[in-house]
Amino acid sequence: MGKFVIKKTKTGVKFDLKATNGEVIATSEVYTTLTNCKKGIASVVKNAPVAGIEDQTVEGYAVVKNPKFEIYTDKSGEFRFRLKATNGQIVAVSEGYKKKSSCENGVASVAKNAVGAPIDVE
Repeated sequence: MGKFVIKKTKTGVKFDLKATNGEVIATSEVYTTLTNCKKGIASVVKNAPVAGIEDQTVEGYAVVKNPKFEIYTDKSGEFRFRLKATNGQIVAVSEGYKKKSSCENGVASVAKNAVGAPIDVE
């Protein structure tokens, strides 16, 4: 089972979702309050298991309604995903992956590890 780790930053707080092996599989934006950060975690827990996948790396891709994972390529050509909640707000993003299959594995890992994950505050 994964876990959410909340960390303080210079401008607020953010969370990382870590897989069982300790690798960070998704990161949040920086929130101004701990309460809002925990709401972001709740949104990931609620939306990740039911989110569809919109693969924006293929031409003429099918648009999927929220909640959804969007798979895309960044400026350096790496594959990334972002999880959008039902309201369209981005609640978690990934690191860059060299291979699309690794990015897809990251999506599956978030969907699996978010549910029931404990929350640690550092």
